Amino acid sequence: MARLDLNSIGINNPKAVYHNLPPAALVEQALRRQEGLLSESGAFTVKTGKYTGRSPDDRFVAQDTEVMGDIDWGKVNRPVPPATFDRIHKKICDYLVDKDVFVFDGCAGADPAYRHRFRVVNEMASQNLFIHQLLLRPEADELANFDPDFTIIAAPGLKCDPQADGVNSEAAIIISYARRMVIIAGSAYAGEIKKSVFSVMNYLLPKKGVLSMHCSANVGTEGDSALFFGLSGTGKTTLSADPQRRLIGDDEHGWSDTGIFNIEGGCYAKCINLSQEHEPDIWNAIRFGALVENVVMDPETRQYDFNDASLTENTRVGYPVDYIGNALIPGVAGHPQTIIFLTADAFGVLPPVSRLSPEAAMYHYLSGYTAKLSGTERGIDEPVATFSACFGAPFLPLPPAAYAKLLGEKIRKHQARAYLVNTGWSGGPYGVGSRIKLPLTRAMVSACLNGSLEGAAFRHDPIFNLEVPTTCPGVPDHLLDPRATWKDQDAYDQTARKLAGLFAKNITKFTNVAPEVLASGPQG
Repeated sequence: MARLDLNSIGINNPKAVYHNLPPAALVEQALRRQEGLLSESGAFTVKTGKYTGRSPDDRFVAQDTEVMGDIDWGKVNRPVPPATFDRIHKKICDYLVDKDVFVFDGCAGADPAYRHRFRVVNEMASQNLFIHQLLLRPEADELANFDPDFTIIAAPGLKCDPQADGVNSEAAIIISYARRMVIIAGSAYAGEIKKSVFSVMNYLLPKKGVLSMHCSANVGTEGDSALFFGLSGTGKTTLSADPQRRLIGDDEHGWSDTGIFNIEGGCYAKCINLSQEHEPDIWNAIRFGALVENVVMDPETRQYDFNDASLTENTRVGYPVDYIGNALIPGVAGHPQTIIFLTADAFGVLPPVSRLSPEAAMYHYLSGYTAKLSGTERGIDEPVATFSACFGAPFLPLPPAAYAKLLGEKIRKHQARAYLVNTGWSGGPYGVGSRIKLPLTRAMVSACLNGSLEGAAFRHDPIFNLEVPTTCPGVPDHLLDPRATWKDQDAYDQTARKLAGLFAKNITKFTNVAPEVLASGPQG
C-alpha cells in the first residue's frame, strides 16, 4: 500500500505514517511507545498528565473572513487572528518531522445524507485508538477514495509559548472553518478531539436544516424514539440506558427532516464511582479496544479503583457503541415522540416532572439548567445554579437562539411531547431534603415515554410557569407538588422565587429570542 501523503496539510517528512491501523495494531504501537498499560480487563489505560479534562480557556476559533458573521464570538468561541492559527499549525508540522504519525479516516453522522468525513492525525497511537473507536468506521469502499471534509491534527508534545504564539497557555485548540482544520497542541486529553468534531458538526449541520444536539437517544420496540438532554450529574446516561429500549447513542445526535441519527460511532463515559451493579453496560465495555483515561490502576494486579479520584474526578473510558449489547446499529431512527430535559435541582423546588409547550421547551433548552451541589467544590456551601445553553454551550459555534429556533420548529412539525424532569431534591434543598429515588424518576420517565402521563390532570405552577401533573403511575401524588413536601412552605416560596429570578436573569443574555418564548419561562 502506498504511503499516505500528508504534504497537503503541511506535514512533511514524518518518520512513518501509520494509516488506518486496526485497534489491535494501535494497542501494540501504544505499548511499544510506552504510552500506557493494559488493564486486567484488556482495556488500554493512559494518564493524560496536566490536562485531565477539556480546557475551555485554550479553545479558539480563527477569525476567517468567511465565518466572521456566523460565529457567536465570546468566551466560548474565543477569536484569534488567522495568522495565529497558521503560526501554531506550522509549529506542529515542524514538530512532527521525523516522528511517527497515526492517521484515522472516519466519519461523523450515521445518516449518510448528513455524514461528514474527518481525517485525524495523531502523534500518539493511543489517541488514534480513541478516535478510531469514537467516530464511525467507514467500509472499505468508502475508504478507497476518502476525501476529508475536515482534518484534525493533535500533537500533545508540542507546547505553545503563550506570549510568542498569542494564546493563553502551553495548550491550544484552534478551529479554522476556512481551512477546514482543527489543530490541538499541548493537551493529551482525548476529549478535545471528540469535542472538536462535535463543534464542527454544530456548525455544519444547522446550515443544512439539521439540529445538532448534545443529548442521548434511545428507541422503543414500536420505533418510538426519545431524546434525553441533561448536564453532568442529572442522570442522562443512566435514564437513557433502558433494557426495554435500544440505545441510539449516549452523547451527540442530529435531527433532520427524516429523523434522528447518532453523530458518533462510540461512547465516552465517566468512570468515577463506576460499579458493575449500577452501570453494567459501561462496566462490560471496559475491555480490549477501549481506552481508559486517568483511572487509578494497581500496578501489579492491573485492577481499577474506580472510586479513586486522586488523578481527577473526570475519569473516562472511550469505546465503540457496539460494545453496548442493545445498541442500535446503524444509529438511525424516526422523529422523536418524546423529549426529556433532565435537571438535578439541588434547591429542591422544581416539580419532579412537568409538561412543556414548544415555547417552554425552547426556553428550557436555552436555559440548560442544573445545580452544583454544596460541598462538591471548594468554597461552595449552598446549591449553585448552573446554566449551559442547549445543554452544551462549550460546543456551540452559532448563537444559541439559532439551535433553539430549530428545536421549536421540529417539535411543532413532528408533534413531539416535551417534559422537564427533576432528578434532584425534594422536601428541601440539598442538606435538608432528600434526592428523589431513582425508581420514582424511572417511573416518571416511563410515563413520559409511553404517553400515560398525558391522561393525567395538570395544574399550573405560577412561579415556574409549568404544567404539573397531579398523578403519575408509580409515583405518590404528594411528591408531584414540591411545595407540599417542604415543612416550611414560606421557605419554599422564597427559594422558588430566588431560582425563578436566576432563570429570568440568565435568559436576558440571549438575543433574537421570540417574546412568546421569553413569556413561557419562570415568572417569579
